[in-house]
Amino acid sequence: MAISNALGWTFTSELNKVPQELTELLIEGERIHAAYKTVRDIAVFTNKRLIVMDSQGLTGRKKEIYSLPYSAINMWSTENAGTIDLNSEVQLWTRAGEVKINLHRGVDPRKLDRVLAEACLK
Repeated sequence: MAISNALGWTFTSELNKVPQELTELLIEGERIHAAYKTVRDIAVFTNKRLIVMDSQGLTGRKKEIYSLPYSAINMWSTENAGTIDLNSEVQLWTRAGEVKINLHRGVDPRKLDRVLAEACLK
């Protein structure tokens, strides 16, 4: 199963407060390292997995939750923005398929690099 929706994710900014409906999904010992929003969705990087809440439909009331354990990640890359290319990028190669995430200016790709390294290389 490939994660095709991930190709459209663009993290616009970092979140200071994670919605309760996502924090309720955390298991004992799981901690949030970073959280980001898109136009309608939210992505949370914990010490164990990436959780994405995908809001669907006209009202956004319908939600789909993706949970990608770091153990499923085979490799990742990060790319910072350039002069002409305004967005940075994170790419994950997983057992579920390839996940590509664009990052607006102001979202630090190296922070995500550190979060992924801390979680995947332990």
